[in-house]
Amino acid sequence: MVQEKIQMPQSGGGLVRYFDEYKTKFEISPKTVIAMIVAVIVIEAAIHLLG
Repeated sequence: MVQEKIQMPQSGGGLVRYFDEYKTKFEISPKTVIAMIVAVIVIEAAIHLLG
């Protein structure tokens, strides 16, 4: 039995380069995002316990 191989075109093969897509002036560091998430969790816990 002959098995046919399917090959991707040689022009990229599904690779995505996100750093070329868009540059923004507003950047948030990962530490800031984690701090905001922790703050929301603490606020939610306080509301649950006090409310």
